[in-house]
Amino acid sequence: MKVLLLKEPKDKDSGPDPYIEELGSYSLEATLIPTLSFEFTSLDSLFGKLSHPESYGGLVFTSPRALEAIKICLKEKSKNEAWSKSLKQKWNIKPTYVVGKATASLVEEIGLVPQGEEAGNAEKLAEYICSREKPNSSALLFPCGALKREVLPTALRKKGIALESLTVYQTTQHPDLQESLSSYFSQQGIPASVAFFSPSGVRFCLQHIQKLSGDLIDQVKFAAIGPSTAEALRGAGIAVSCTAESPTAQGLAAALHRALQPHNC
Repeated sequence: MKVLLLKEPKDKDSGPDPYIEELGSYSLEATLIPTLSFEFTSLDSLFGKLSHPESYGGLVFTSPRALEAIKICLKEKSKNEAWSKSLKQKWNIKPTYVVGKATASLVEEIGLVPQGEEAGNAEKLAEYICSREKPNSSALLFPCGALKREVLPTALRKKGIALESLTVYQTTQHPDLQESLSSYFSQQGIPASVAFFSPSGVRFCLQHIQKLSGDLIDQVKFAAIGPSTAEALRGAGIAVSCTAESPTAQGLAAALHRALQPHNC
């Protein structure tokens, strides 16, 4: 059975994509189509804040893109030297909270130690942070996207935990999205399932997929990587066949395997 994954493929230099491999272990033939493009902003401001770890109680990352913004900053020699010589060590005595394994691995790449990665979504991460942070302590620095949800900031605010958000990237539709989707449907036909990986992906892709599927749209099982994506699909009037228990290749593959069993059709 064919599964369409609306996400960026893993960098080819770092081996096979884990989603392709994991779904393949269930005899599911997966294809990846990138849906989003990112424009990084406020990088000088970001590094300015990273240069003053004494002003913050720790870091919060809910997206790999926020780490990519930091990695772009660190490509500059002087900033990389400052980070390596002292800033990294100063941040490492403070907590770095993250959602998901992909974000955690990027945190490790810049030399920090992630915690909370098993939380899996913003709601659970907020609970995790609230169990460890004291009210009215120094703010946590939260580099994020322009389309961030307010779940985490609201939950922390209710507990008196300060969060300083800084928008470091904008999300737009991938320039090749429409062409890639049309090509997939014309060559491969209608997939057994389409998996979405973000509310933005729902916004940019769903209309195209509905048009390309036509009257056969009801045959497609729609899957979500997590609760916020599932919520976006339901908000658009789509029945969600499954949601991954964890935002990982293993979590999504297991959920799709169950949803695509004959007795679930």
